[in-house]
Amino acid sequence: MMAAVLAVALSGSLSACGGTSQSSDGDGKRITIGIKFDQPGLGFKQGSSYTGLDTDVARYVAKKLGYSEDQIVWKEAPSKQREALIQNGDVDMVVATYTMNKARSKVIDFAGPYFVAAQDLLVRSDETGITGPKSLDGKKLCSVTGSNSAQRIKQDYSSKVQLMEQSGYAECVTALISGTVDAVTTDDVILAGLASAKGNGQLKVLGTPFSKEPYGIGIKKGDTSMVSKVNKAIEDMISDGSWKKAVDSATKGTGYTPNSEFNPPTKIGDSSWIQDL
Repeated sequence: MMAAVLAVALSGSLSACGGTSQSSDGDGKRITIGIKFDQPGLGFKQGSSYTGLDTDVARYVAKKLGYSEDQIVWKEAPSKQREALIQNGDVDMVVATYTMNKARSKVIDFAGPYFVAAQDLLVRSDETGITGPKSLDGKKLCSVTGSNSAQRIKQDYSSKVQLMEQSGYAECVTALISGTVDAVTTDDVILAGLASAKGNGQLKVLGTPFSKEPYGIGIKKGDTSMVSKVNKAIEDMISDGSWKKAVDSATKGTGYTPNSEFNPPTKIGDSSWIQDL
C-alpha cells in the first residue's frame, strides 16, 4: 500500500552503532536508507535526485541522528524486499510507504507513524462502473508484489476480483491506461501522485478510501534505542513545522488532501497504530 517509510543506533563509528550497513569511508560515517524509487511525491528517483515525502522525512530523521544529506546512501526498497533488507543489514532503515501491521512487526520494528494514508482505487477518467471496492467482482485489479492492498479487496470486498501483480506501480499504471486492467489499488496519496505524474489526465483517484494506512519507519527488530530516537525525530518534525512543509510540497498539484482526522499523526510510537493487515 497511501506505502513507507531507518535501523541501528547511530553514533560516530560502526561499533558504536551496533549495526551492519553503516560504514566509514575515511571522511565520515554513512547511513543507508531504503526508499521507493517509483512513487512520485513519496519516493522517486530521477537521475541522481531523490524526491518526495519519504525522502524528506528520511533526511530530517537522519539529520537529527547526526547525518548530513551527503552522508545518506539511498537504496531501492521494493515492497516485497523491505523486511529482508532490514533483517539482512542491507539498510539501516526503510522509509517507503511502509504500513505498520502485525505481520511485519513480528520480524522488524516500527517507529512512527509519520503519515496516515488510506487505501483507494485508481481508474480511467471515463470509468463509471467502478464505484468502490465492492464493485470489483469480475474486474481486473493491479497492485504491486509484496503489498497487501489487492488481497484486502479480494478478502473483504470483492471475492471474484481478478488480481494482477506487477513489480512496480509504473507497470500497473501502464496496464490501466492500456486497458489490460480496470483499476489499480494502493494508498490514496500514492495513487494521487501517480495520476498527477503519469496519467496525463487519463486517470482519476476514485475518492472512496476504505482503510487506515499508518506509515512507519522500518528498523531492525529489537533495536529499541533506535526506535525511540526516530520517534522523537518524527515528533520534532511535526512540532517545528517541517512536517507540514514536506506534506504540502509532496501533494502540491495532485488535488489530494490528507485526512485531517489522523494527520499529522499523534501518539507517535504507540502500539495501537499497528494494523491487522
